[in-house]
Amino acid sequence: MKSQIEIGTDSAGQGICVDVEELLATRLLVQGNSGSGKSHLLRRLLEQTAGLVQQVVIDPEGDFTSLADAFDHIVIDGAAHSVREIEALAGRVRQHRVSVVLALDELEVEQQIRCAALFLTALFDAPREHWYPVLVVVDEAQMFAPAAAGELAEDTRRMTLSAMTNLMCRGRKRGLAGIVATQRLAKLAKNVAAEASNFLMGRTFLDIDMQRAADLLGMDRRQAERIRDLQRGHFLGLGPAISRRPVAVHIGEVRTGGKNAAEGLMPLPQASGEDLEALLHSELAEEAAKPAPPPPPPPKPAADLEQAITARAAEQAQRSDPGEHTASDESSPEDQAPAAPQDKEAALTRVIVELAAEEGATFQSSAALFRNFAQRCRQQGVPSAHVDMLEFRRLFAFAAAGLHELPEKLRDTIEELSQAVPEDVLAPYLALAVSVARGASAPDEDELARVYGTSSPSRIRRLLEHMERQGLIVVREEFGGGRTIIVVGLEDLADAAAAS
Repeated sequence: MKSQIEIGTDSAGQGICVDVEELLATRLLVQGNSGSGKSHLLRRLLEQTAGLVQQVVIDPEGDFTSLADAFDHIVIDGAAHSVREIEALAGRVRQHRVSVVLALDELEVEQQIRCAALFLTALFDAPREHWYPVLVVVDEAQMFAPAAAGELAEDTRRMTLSAMTNLMCRGRKRGLAGIVATQRLAKLAKNVAAEASNFLMGRTFLDIDMQRAADLLGMDRRQAERIRDLQRGHFLGLGPAISRRPVAVHIGEVRTGGKNAAEGLMPLPQASGEDLEALLHSELAEEAAKPAPPPPPPPKPAADLEQAITARAAEQAQRSDPGEHTASDESSPEDQAPAAPQDKEAALTRVIVELAAEEGATFQSSAALFRNFAQRCRQQGVPSAHVDMLEFRRLFAFAAAGLHELPEKLRDTIEELSQAVPEDVLAPYLALAVSVARGASAPDEDELARVYGTSSPSRIRRLLEHMERQGLIVVREEFGGGRTIIVVGLEDLADAAAAS
């Protein structure tokens, strides 16, 4: 796979290339005043690398959502999701290696900053097995890594500075390559800007910004005047991924466009003052009396968006290995029909049951089990984006207790009763309930310890006492040393089991 992309040409018309592999290791800082062509440069870079590396775009103005029209990007509307959903989506993005644009244009400034910080932090905190290479492009970076607090709340500033510092300083080992773009270097936190080893400097006029740009490019004060004279779309580039010496770059053409208003002069309408006044006031009262237009359709819920991310990941995997699917391409239309929801749920249950049946599985941490579950689902093509950590823990407890082996009626009864059971005692409660449904004696302490994930019999005894105090079970000690455990609410379940 090639790692060189062309971003533009020099003054002699020769192509200027960027080494993507080097860029992933050394990061990039883009600077230029409004109208200098900064967004055009980022768009060119994103379009040229779209087929080489995963991309995440933090887009405060909604300018890069058009990438989804020409490439495999998915647009995440930051205003449509809760804090937990944003964090979960970031985890899915790293897990499935899908390129996304986080559109923040519908949020207030401080909400934009908090949403981006949460998303970046979740990308950074992804499990080690999901540390795939990804370009993280942050436009208007001075908002997310401000040099001074300004009007931001202090907790918001701390949150966003931490996220941006992690991205630029510690993200490389986690596969995160930061590309930050700013209008003014003086407004960007120095510890964020200093971590970039590649620079593309566009037109700027303020002396303090010109001097900082010149210092980064290794230019003296006289040479710094060149930065003021740069034309739109022209940048000075330097860095191991671009050039060892400052080079002038004219950024090339792009396929997609932003949502900016048309620029340049346009002729005004040719009409007299009376005609223009008539245009403004004609039927004004009738128009004002019209009912308000219907609200826009609600955005996609997080579950649908997560399913779209999973589906896009499957499409990309199929394109990357077309030979593996040759047989299915020649199958009949009935064979190519999408799997029914029941089949998907059955496949999901099978993955969890196989995981729970492995020796020592219940002794592993929930985080390790969840990562293993997600990896198996991805390998087997089983959609799992709708299953979060909380839901997985419940499903794993069901599987470890053997609930899937019961008849459907008994299984539904136990699942309904278990809704009120605290998560910390769910697994042993289910083990007891399943034994009742089977008409068997209560599981011994070793079996309860295995389901609970402990090797301490005394801990199980304390656990039973705790469950009895909560009113979930009744323990009756017999004179002969035996013990009877009654699961509250399931007293008649043994009879139902025998009848079934």
